[in-house]
Amino acid sequence: MSPVETVLVFVVIPAAIYGAVALLTLRERAAKTPRYRPGQDWDYPPVWWTANPAGVAQPVRSTDEEDAAQYARTAWGGARGSW
Repeated sequence: MSPVETVLVFVVIPAAIYGAVALLTLRERAAKTPRYRPGQDWDYPPVWWTANPAGVAQPVRSTDEEDAAQYARTAWGGARGSW
């Protein structure tokens, strides 16, 4: 093998492969819309998100004693690990 062929096989071909992969990964960033940065005007309508959409429509709990017994805390434990 000549030195030119060696450089071609061990330098140019791997560099071309790395370059192609880099262009494919950077292509998405260039195609996306710009991100919102703090201090910029917000030109979009508000979007409300909830993890429990069914819970949004539930009535507000009353403060009656009868209803308070229904919602009394029965579970123990939590982050401190006392079960």
